[in-house]
Amino acid sequence: MSHTEIFTQRIEDKVSPSDPRIANIRRYCRRYLAILPLTWLVACAVQPTQVPPSVQQPEPPAAPDAPAPDAAPPPLQPPAPVSEDNIAALQKWVDQQNRLNRIAAPLLINNADLCNRHAHNLLGLSAKTRYSFSGDFVGVAHAALGLGDRLRVMNVLAGSGADQAGVRKGDILIAVESQSLPQGPNAERDSARLVRMAMSGRTSVGLTVLRDGKRATLDVPLTRACAFGIELGNTDDVNSYADGHRVLVTRGMLRFVRSDEELAYVLAKELAHNVLAPEPRADIGAVIDRLRSFGSSPAVRTGAADLASYTPVLDATADKLALYMLVRAGYDIDNALPFWKRLAKEVPEEVQAGHTALHPSSTYRFSVMSEIVKTIRFKQKNRLPLVP
Repeated sequence: MSHTEIFTQRIEDKVSPSDPRIANIRRYCRRYLAILPLTWLVACAVQPTQVPPSVQQPEPPAAPDAPAPDAAPPPLQPPAPVSEDNIAALQKWVDQQNRLNRIAAPLLINNADLCNRHAHNLLGLSAKTRYSFSGDFVGVAHAALGLGDRLRVMNVLAGSGADQAGVRKGDILIAVESQSLPQGPNAERDSARLVRMAMSGRTSVGLTVLRDGKRATLDVPLTRACAFGIELGNTDDVNSYADGHRVLVTRGMLRFVRSDEELAYVLAKELAHNVLAPEPRADIGAVIDRLRSFGSSPAVRTGAADLASYTPVLDATADKLALYMLVRAGYDIDNALPFWKRLAKEVPEEVQAGHTALHPSSTYRFSVMSEIVKTIRFKQKNRLPLVP
C-alpha cells in the first residue's frame, strides 16, 4: 500500500557496473522499490532491463515466450481456504490505506514547489498483485481483493495525471509505451523500473489497461508532486513517522484523529519533516519497515523507544511548513493548534511509543504555530504568495 518517491536524488543510468558503489545502490533500490513500486515513481535502475515489446493488434500473435499484453493471465493456483476474519482484516487495512492516500493527495500535488529536491514527475497511482502481501495473505488477497499475477490499480491519486486520464481503481495494468509489464511475484519491483524508464524525457506516457475484458490505452500526463511514500502502520500506538523518504501513520493514530482534517494535520507534519531532513533517518526507516507489513500478526512492536526525538526548534519549523502545506492543499488550519494540544495532553511524553515522545510538545512550539496561523491569514487576505 504503498505509494511514492523514496529518493533524495535521481540515480543516473550511466553509472558504470564496475563502480564499487553499485552493490550498495542495488541493495538500496531493492529495499525501497519493493515498497513503493508504482505510486510515486523515480529513478532507481542502474542498468536497463531488456523487455520484449508488447504485441499490438492486429499484428501477428507473439511468440509463445512473449505473450500479448492483453492475453489472459496464467490461471491462479487454487487458493487455500481463507477465513472470513482474515478477509475482513485485509479489506479494512486496504480501506485505511486508501483513506491515507486520499487525504495525502492534495498535500503531495499542491506543494511540489515546497518539496524542493523531493519533487518529481509521477503517474499518480498505486497497483498491487496478490504477492504484494505476506505469504499467509496471498490467498486472502485473491479472495478479498480479486488480486492475481498482474498489477491491479488499488488507488488513483486525486488530481493526478492518472486521474485526469481516466485510470480507474480495478484496472489491470498491461503495458507502458507498448512494453509489456511483468507478472508474478516480482511484478511490482520490475514494473517500477520499466515505468520509470518509459517516463524519462516525456511529459506523458501511454498506459495500456484491461478493463471489463477490454483493452484501452490511455495517455497519462505526468504529475509534478512531492514524491513521498504514504504508509499505514500495523500498531495501536498513537504515532507517525518520517524517515526522509516515507511517511507512516499508525493504526492507533487513525483511531485517535476525529476527522480527515485532523489526519491531514498529522500527514502534513511528517511530510514537512521529510522536506526539512538534511539526510534520511535510518533509525526511523527501520521502524517503518517493521510497521508497514500486514500479516498474520495483529500488531507489531514499534521499536520506537530508542529513537532520538526532534528538537523543539526543528519540530516547530516543521509545524510552520506543515501549516503552509495544509492551506495550499485546501485544508482549514484553524483547528490545528487545538488538535496538537489535545494530542500532547492525551498522549503525553511519558508514553514511550507515543507521538509526543518523538515530537516534543512545548509552549514555544505552540506559540510559533499561533503566530504562523496569523501570518498565513494576513497573506490570504492580501493575496500574497503562500510560501514560508
